[in-house]
Amino acid sequence: MIYLNENISEIVIKVGSSSLSNENGIDEDKIRNIVEQVSTLKKVGKDIVIVSSGAIAAGMAELGYKKKPSLLIEKQACAAIGQGLLISTYNKHFNENNLKCAQILITGEDFANRRRYLNAYNTINQLLKFNIIPIINENDTTATLEIKFGDNDVLSAQVASLIEADLLIILSDVSGLLKNLNDPNSIIRVVEEVNLEIENLANGKAGKLGTGGMNSKIKAAKISLSAGIPMVIAPSYEKDVIIRVIDSIESNMFNIGTTFIPKGKKLSKRKRWINFSLKPKGEVIVDEGAQKALLSGKSLLAVGINEVKGVFIAGDLVRILNEKRENIGKGLVNYSSEEIKLIIGKKTEEIHLFNEKFGPEEIIHRDNMVIEKEF
Repeated sequence: MIYLNENISEIVIKVGSSSLSNENGIDEDKIRNIVEQVSTLKKVGKDIVIVSSGAIAAGMAELGYKKKPSLLIEKQACAAIGQGLLISTYNKHFNENNLKCAQILITGEDFANRRRYLNAYNTINQLLKFNIIPIINENDTTATLEIKFGDNDVLSAQVASLIEADLLIILSDVSGLLKNLNDPNSIIRVVEEVNLEIENLANGKAGKLGTGGMNSKIKAAKISLSAGIPMVIAPSYEKDVIIRVIDSIESNMFNIGTTFIPKGKKLSKRKRWINFSLKPKGEVIVDEGAQKALLSGKSLLAVGINEVKGVFIAGDLVRILNEKRENIGKGLVNYSSEEIKLIIGKKTEEIHLFNEKFGPEEIIHRDNMVIEKEF
């Protein structure tokens, strides 16, 4: 069963660096074009959240860089200079259309922390109630490789999932997902499942000004579909493309770019947070019996664990692997790696014999676990 909202009212739009800048920095005509389309949508009652790249590109031009710097500290300096220029340009053009915007800077660490994750949700929702357009970007001035989303394709999908938007549009300098990279007319119009064949079509190459190639857009699609949100990769260079994409979705035509359509089943908000916002700190390898139990919806007990890898504490995320080292899923552990090593392979009653203060019998409770087949 295909899942689509009949009425699309809340939309996240990701604007890539190439969609709003050129080699000389911010391209005001490109931003004006985006702002005018958003303004048109606001007039018909749509709520819009923009996830915008461009800070580093703007800072590069201001500092005289001819190509993107390779050192992280240089990128951070460019972002510090460029972010102010970027948001002021948006603000200028939204003001011309009698609208207001607000800047939100986020890192992967903000999404990994459950409290800050929910705070971000509350802030975005309140801005929408005020009829203000949130403009979100990764905080490149403080983000390090360990806490980065990777690129704004993934961030936009995380934001769409967070606020449970009706649609995610990723504007790009490509026409969509192609069957043949050498044939610009071989666009795949509709994708209903991100399978191995679709993943293999992603070439992983990024543009001159951006960080994300088609590979990152496929990752974004996985997040979006897991939340039951359709996602469209659309060519930013086409006239009125944002408005036309929405018309295409609402009329079930799917004739702009590539549309990823979710099926009926979706992960809960908490499980999406577990699966996509946290980074694993270790691994637990389980036996065949435990694998069958997990795939049937059961919790993970100590008796089914063969091995523990990595160093982690209670509450951390770990990968769950089978005996062939194939990924089964992920989950939040109730015990540290050292504590689990003491009880590997033991039944609950055995554990209580030598440790009366042993807590919950589940090493990973099923409510804190995401099995790969679920998404």
